[in-house]
Amino acid sequence: MSKKYDVAAFIWPSYTGDETRSRMFWDEGYGEWQTVKNVSKNCYKKRDWYENHWQGRQPVWGYVNEANADVMQMQIDCAVSHGVNVFIYDWYWYDNRPYLENCLNDGFLKAKNNDEMKFYLMWANHDVTHLWDIRNSSYVDEVIWAGAVTPEIYKGIVDRWINKYFSHPSYYKIDGKPVLMIYDPSNFVKTFGNVENAKKGVEYLREQAVKAGHKGVYLQMVAYAESAQHYAGEGKTLGNWETCQALGLDALTHYQWVAFADPDRDYSEWAEAAKKQYAKMDEKGAVYFPNVSLGWDNNPRFEDYTYGVIKNATPDKIESAFRTAKEYVDTHDLPAPLITVNSWNEWTETSYLQPDRKYGYGYLNAVKKVFVDKE
Repeated sequence: MSKKYDVAAFIWPSYTGDETRSRMFWDEGYGEWQTVKNVSKNCYKKRDWYENHWQGRQPVWGYVNEANADVMQMQIDCAVSHGVNVFIYDWYWYDNRPYLENCLNDGFLKAKNNDEMKFYLMWANHDVTHLWDIRNSSYVDEVIWAGAVTPEIYKGIVDRWINKYFSHPSYYKIDGKPVLMIYDPSNFVKTFGNVENAKKGVEYLREQAVKAGHKGVYLQMVAYAESAQHYAGEGKTLGNWETCQALGLDALTHYQWVAFADPDRDYSEWAEAAKKQYAKMDEKGAVYFPNVSLGWDNNPRFEDYTYGVIKNATPDKIESAFRTAKEYVDTHDLPAPLITVNSWNEWTETSYLQPDRKYGYGYLNAVKKVFVDKE
């Protein structure tokens, strides 16, 4: 019997008009599909920067509402048949309430076939700027919503995670524990004031989960460049694994290769940089789940050209990257055969598995060749 792998793709839950607060960024009322659809109106300023800048960056499935259960039923069927069996939902909390939960609550959780795949949450606790609004995206340093919360608000967030999601039969677990990923460790520490109190916040989460009948919580942290300032409060700078250990978390993964490797290059060179990053994790002795990123180009969000574009992200090169990640899982004693993927649908960052009008189902077929097809 062949080994089973957990191929987990991040979901950016902005492709719906059902979240009314999104209209401050995308006023046409169907989420960030507005940016994707209007790319052709803005690309005239950028065409000369490199060849075929916008070729094929349109969805085969159209601008569907991903908060619709029927739409997600179709997407689940497609994902699972191609070897993607876990969705990681970006989960937000701003203005003391959830934001962009619709795609998970009304889409995935109401899909008739959601028992065929797993899901878990990544607390995307980053600050929100004008990045999502192309009209004002040049003001990326101006914070609209802060990602850090207060300890009291955090307790309410914990209650929501445990009571609304962790007990769902499709929630993904490692060692019998529901998995939660923390995107921004710096903002997590800001919530509590210092690292010691942040670690107590982690312990609180686990204690509350146990009280609710779970075995605990398996906590992952998103890794960045080793030189990044991961938290403030004590005047210290720690690397990824050191930060993970200081907070009492369990493991690392990456959200996007752009966090540690220059994206202005060919995809093959970018993938080699990622492979070296895997080796650095080994040097640190980290518990690390490998990540595969499918590309980078966030020019759709800007009117003027923005530096950093991965070129030649072809299905065959992406297949090779998945084989490298699979080999990492095969050669390491990890608590789960998990590979994270950026992403299922990050169209405005040009890093997605969903079929487009350039490669069709090429990216999904790359996953299928590695994890589903018999060789």
